[in-house]
Amino acid sequence: MKQIVLVAETGSDINPVLAAEYNIKIVPMHVSFDHETMEDGAFPVEKIVDYYEETGKLPKTSGSTPGDFETAFDRIHAEYPDAQLLYLAYSAVTTCSMQSAVLAAEERDYVTILDTKQVSAGQCNVVIAVAEFLRQHPDWTMEEAVSAAEDLIARAKMCFMPENLEFLRAGGRVSNVAFLGAKLLNLHPVIEILDGKLVATKKYRGKMKKVAVQMLTEYAEKYNLERDCLWFVWVVGFPDAVRQAVEEAAKALGFKKTRWIQAGGVITTHGGPAAFGLAGFTRK
Repeated sequence: MKQIVLVAETGSDINPVLAAEYNIKIVPMHVSFDHETMEDGAFPVEKIVDYYEETGKLPKTSGSTPGDFETAFDRIHAEYPDAQLLYLAYSAVTTCSMQSAVLAAEERDYVTILDTKQVSAGQCNVVIAVAEFLRQHPDWTMEEAVSAAEDLIARAKMCFMPENLEFLRAGGRVSNVAFLGAKLLNLHPVIEILDGKLVATKKYRGKMKKVAVQMLTEYAEKYNLERDCLWFVWVVGFPDAVRQAVEEAAKALGFKKTRWIQAGGVITTHGGPAAFGLAGFTRK
């Protein structure tokens, strides 16, 4: 039976420890500071915050290129010549990465591509769950792996909450009027990933410690999330006190395990400092 190797982008926020643990191959997305473009994951995320504070501008993010995937696919194929590659893509409606992979895979029949319709912890949640299935079923065919992945994708849920709207305003995603109103009223919008798109669905009012717990509690109940494992993603600047409050709330809600990942350059650019998100699966 041919081995199946999983591939994802840095935008999944799968850190090097997780990638090594599950043998997941990571393809870089990109962050551009004026005329300098860097690979996501190749610099400390604090650079994004420093750049904004110094210039009043946000860096630009971009997806993985066909060349990125050609290099990655060829490198993996050289290391595992008999393996099949399953690329579980960052939401295709938000970036060019998946289309780049489709182009790169044209001459590489050992590559299968699937849109997770998720980003960050939502994508990580799907990829790690597939990796765990493959550990349990090392004899699975690609068709069986794809079938399992499609079920997970259909049940995957993610939302996140910016600490404030400053980065969203700087990126042109909210108006100055909306920004000032939210700041005055201490509002925090919830962004859900719905069919691959980032959609603002609700606003909470109050301090982050209180509203992060509210978001978790209501979101877990709204989507009847599985209690086996819940993923959290945090952006640089996220307070320890909020983390502790969220951990306690997750335990009270019956979650058996929580796993934390830090947002990389792409998600930091969009969410801003101290943003927080969660991801899980709806129960079958």
